[in-house]
Amino acid sequence: MRKSKKVIVSCAVTGSIHTPTMTPYLPITPDQIASEAIAAAEAGAAILHLHARNPRDGSPSQDPEHFRMFLPRIKQSCDPVVNITTGGGLGMTLDQRLAAALWAKPEVASMNMGSLNFNISGAADKIKDFKEPWERPYLERTKDFILSNTFTQIERGITELSANGTRFEFECYDIGHLYNLAHFVDRGMVKTPFFIQGVFGILGGIAPELEHLLHMRDTADRLFGDDYYFSCLGAGRHQMPLATVNALKGGHVRVGLEDSIYIGKGELAKSNADQVAKIVRILKELSIDVATPAEAREMLGLKGSDNVGF
Repeated sequence: MRKSKKVIVSCAVTGSIHTPTMTPYLPITPDQIASEAIAAAEAGAAILHLHARNPRDGSPSQDPEHFRMFLPRIKQSCDPVVNITTGGGLGMTLDQRLAAALWAKPEVASMNMGSLNFNISGAADKIKDFKEPWERPYLERTKDFILSNTFTQIERGITELSANGTRFEFECYDIGHLYNLAHFVDRGMVKTPFFIQGVFGILGGIAPELEHLLHMRDTADRLFGDDYYFSCLGAGRHQMPLATVNALKGGHVRVGLEDSIYIGKGELAKSNADQVAKIVRILKELSIDVATPAEAREMLGLKGSDNVGF
């Protein structure tokens, strides 16, 4: 793994996992998403990982028109690296999932590196009354749901987005996903350095245990040597502890309301910026410097914000 003197902080602003009933602080409208993203960048996030929502009911959306409502505003107000999701919302077709990134031509897009059981149905059991009719069935269906990322799907996503100069955040939910990435590396389909995001704590993927984090890093070292950077996210209450350990080991971090709606034990985060500010404060207390967007671009070999489609 490439170890740098500075840590890249990513912020996943709204995501597609949490629903409006779970927290009143989840950004839904384009204005809310833009404001949250800008504040997160000002708090120290070098990369913004962005989903969109249907402003009418808060449901996940990959409609480029919904992204068009906030991406230009973010770009005009600050200069973070924009990372557009290709995971989209649960149950979307691949055409739907790729649509926003193909339109936006971002510097970075997420790329899930394997299919997995993706179960967040337990969240529905904790809520009696939902604000929107789509929420309960959206969550409950994941008890019998496979998040599909076949080799054909991954190949198509890499091929079409690479043609626009987009690089990737390779999201790996389990050890096998690293070997899937190695398959595409061996075929010469992705360029170094690889930006790997270890995802810990989704039911169906690797558990949020320190030993698993270290094992994933060791496995990536064997597969990729010094050709990659390793970031990690821990779902829910594991967000800050895993991020801190990974940074101490020379890696990078991701926080944000997509991954956890909490700022502390039993305390809802009131904004994405709160989580960014917390991890930045922790890093600084540990004498770890935080990378600027320009430094993140140089480290990851990105095309620059002047070459995006928005």
